[in-house]
Amino acid sequence: MLEQILSQLRQLRLCGIVHALASQIEQPGTYEGLSFEERIQLLTDSEHQDQDQRKQQRLLKAAKFKLAANAKDIDYQHPRGLKQSKMASLLQCDWLSKYQNLLITGPCGSGKTYLACAIGHTACMKGNRVKYYRLSRLLLELTKAKADGSYSKAL
Repeated sequence: MLEQILSQLRQLRLCGIVHALASQIEQPGTYEGLSFEERIQLLTDSEHQDQDQRKQQRLLKAAKFKLAANAKDIDYQHPRGLKQSKMASLLQCDWLSKYQNLLITGPCGSGKTYLACAIGHTACMKGNRVKYYRLSRLLLELTKAKADGSYSKAL
């Protein structure tokens, strides 16, 4: 009967519950003291975490970042005028909810791509959809979209 339950959970794509239930089965003495509601809560928490992780991975893959950058690895000691307080503000991603854009400028080799990927990565971790573009490719795609009538969708 347990295999049938696990099979049905897999068909429903509830992988977090499958893994948590398998863990509970493998450790029978650990969960005996918990009530039914507590065990169900553990299973649903596991499923929720699993879905969040899958969503984050899907968002990161769809963003097509050039670099695997992370905000915690940003070097603020490099003399490029980057203020840690400003980056902390940008990494909160409040500007996204206000429908504002972010334009990063600077000389070659100053880390614009890395910063863009780090900010985008943080936005994905917060559940926002992100798409990485270099300006030349963005302009090319918008030009194509204007020609084929999908300009408003592309924007």
